[in-house]
Amino acid sequence: MTKKDKKVKMSVPEGIEFGKPYAMDTTRSSYYYDFNRNKGNATSFSEKLDIEVLAITSLLKQKNKAYGNTALNPTNVFSKLNSTEAICARIDDKLARIKNKGINDLTEDTVDDLIGYLLLLKMSM
Repeated sequence: MTKKDKKVKMSVPEGIEFGKPYAMDTTRSSYYYDFNRNKGNATSFSEKLDIEVLAITSLLKQKNKAYGNTALNPTNVFSKLNSTEAICARIDDKLARIKNKGINDLTEDTVDDLIGYLLLLKMSM
């Protein structure tokens, strides 16, 4: 294999371009961060918090639409756990992954999922 063959092929979602700043668009089915926002100025705590909360709630809404309201109203096809118990089991899974893999770029989605499951747990209680 030559150096040329080892080139990384990168792609982005349709309608997105490399090197172009994007603001979060709440009308999209997923979310995007604009890392170039504020032209190098520090993002305020409140602004960053809003971005993170919106990202998690958008993810939860997207998953709820895809799966139906199964988090709070389980189908109980195989598992007979109620919603709170089932959510706690998922939280245990996410914590085990973090314990085993650490917190890094590869587990960032696990942290988002954990935050989402904690919100669902609060709702189910």
